[in-house]
Amino acid sequence: MHIRILGSAAGGGFPQWNCNCRNCAGVRNASLRAQPRTQSSIALSDNGVDWILCNASPDIRVQLASFPPLQPARQLRDSALAGVILLDSQIDHCTGLLSLREGCPHQVWCTEMVHQDLCSGFPLFNMLSHWNGGLAWQPIHLDGRTFSVPACPDLLLRAIVLRSSAPPYSPHRGNPHPGDNIGLFVEDRRSGASLFYAPGLGQVDQALLEWMGRADCLLVDGTLWRDDEMRQCGVGDKLGSEMGHLPQSGPGGMLQVLEAFPRARKVLIHINNTNPILDEDSAEHAQLLRRGIEVAHDGMDLHL
Repeated sequence: MHIRILGSAAGGGFPQWNCNCRNCAGVRNASLRAQPRTQSSIALSDNGVDWILCNASPDIRVQLASFPPLQPARQLRDSALAGVILLDSQIDHCTGLLSLREGCPHQVWCTEMVHQDLCSGFPLFNMLSHWNGGLAWQPIHLDGRTFSVPACPDLLLRAIVLRSSAPPYSPHRGNPHPGDNIGLFVEDRRSGASLFYAPGLGQVDQALLEWMGRADCLLVDGTLWRDDEMRQCGVGDKLGSEMGHLPQSGPGGMLQVLEAFPRARKVLIHINNTNPILDEDSAEHAQLLRRGIEVAHDGMDLHL
């Protein structure tokens, strides 16, 4: 299984265009040892030729340009994208579909709740229907059944229901439903290697821990170091838990959760611009390294 990190930041990217927090200002003026990052998205492949896009970031155009295998140039108009999987309907995970309109129709796998959001509060499916057939919805079921994308038949995919939040524009923002947010458990039929991918993860329960325990690689929510980080940085008043993100630090935080999986490769993704782990000289970054936890960066490749 080939995994390419196309984008590793949370919404707004890093540095965020309108933010002058310590991290954003520091990466701009080079006083901080940190790498700029685009908004979160990954690509999966079982053969290195055909690729599945997992979440369509607003930064998709630069992400495609940065990874030559996604433009193999086999014909006059071409792309190696074999399908799109949306794990939620957050703006930073689906807006990139607008930039892919020239390549329509696209096969898009998502849950019923995500499809409803993208036909109502943010009607991407309706809008893009005017471009060569637009988006062809392929339902992701929540009953545990597996599915695959035809061009990558050796990748067996399964949706794992997560406890998180629908986006602010959603008609049911204050009334969470199963399917608003999922993780993906991906298994390579040939090698048996497996990935658990969850860029948005608000709570952990026993069922989820069991799936995480089966994975060879955990690519999980690294949005915030602490729950009140936005308040502490003076850039917002919402808690991470209110936005559907489990912080890394503190009792029950992501670092404590990941301690239960010593054999798995552990990588944090979807990192907010305020998170101190972006500073490679920070105590928080050093703590991750001591615990064997990696920080995803754009262009990172994982092979399982």
